[in-house]
Amino acid sequence: MHLSSYLALPLLPLLASAYQPPSYAGYSLLWADTFSGSSATLPSSSNWDIINRNIGVNNELQTYRADPRQIQLSGGQTLQIVPWRDSQLQWTSGRIESRYTFTPGAGRRTLVEAEIRFGGNDLSQKQGIWPAFWLLGQSIRTGTGWPACGEVDIMETVNGLLTGYGTVHCHVYPGGACNEPTGRGGAINIPNQGWQKWRVIFDRTSSDWRSEHITWYMNGQQFHQVRGDQINDAGVWASLAQKPLFFILNVAVGGDWPGYPNGNTADGYGSMMEVGYVAHYST
Repeated sequence: MHLSSYLALPLLPLLASAYQPPSYAGYSLLWADTFSGSSATLPSSSNWDIINRNIGVNNELQTYRADPRQIQLSGGQTLQIVPWRDSQLQWTSGRIESRYTFTPGAGRRTLVEAEIRFGGNDLSQKQGIWPAFWLLGQSIRTGTGWPACGEVDIMETVNGLLTGYGTVHCHVYPGGACNEPTGRGGAINIPNQGWQKWRVIFDRTSSDWRSEHITWYMNGQQFHQVRGDQINDAGVWASLAQKPLFFILNVAVGGDWPGYPNGNTADGYGSMMEVGYVAHYST
């Protein structure tokens, strides 16, 4: 089948159950976390590095805590990341980074996906709230700076807006192949704050890196794609699609993109991000 025709077809699950990674035709499940465990406990430290500090990026306000108040298993096979504001108006939240890494395989398609919903606070109460599901290049852990390490943002939203953003960051800051700090991005309308599946597929089936591509989907609907020939640099493309990556889940508060919370911004479970599973597949 011609590649463009293949990509136009929806990727339909063969078997799905609530908060469990589906089976997809042609793909093998290589790794997943389904967040099973007792309620009000931390996610697995074998799977995740649970951040416990203010990481000092993007002019964000929150300090991340390795505490079930900010990041907890629900007891119903989900993970809840909850931002809180204390009596001194200081914000805390949760962020986890996977110890698991994966490299999109040459000659293969690699699929990564999570099922995510947002807390039920009114959208007007979410100014400054910034949930995200994303990937960073493993090389950032061994000394490569950002954005040279490569970053693939699978889903971000800001300020409660029902718009999902998918973006790559790469190369150099400012400017460069990914037009930093903006990155190369696309967006899609989110139907509601309920459960949606967010996915990227790395397609390395071409023998020419210029024809390789990364494609973003919400609920199987494509909304963004970046190709090697758009990046136009083999080494920079490798940082995005040919080298080890790891998962990140977090809820930031404030920062350069969303701006800061206002008097209407509410904390707690109504402003959380809840995750049903994270999964990695390959053909």
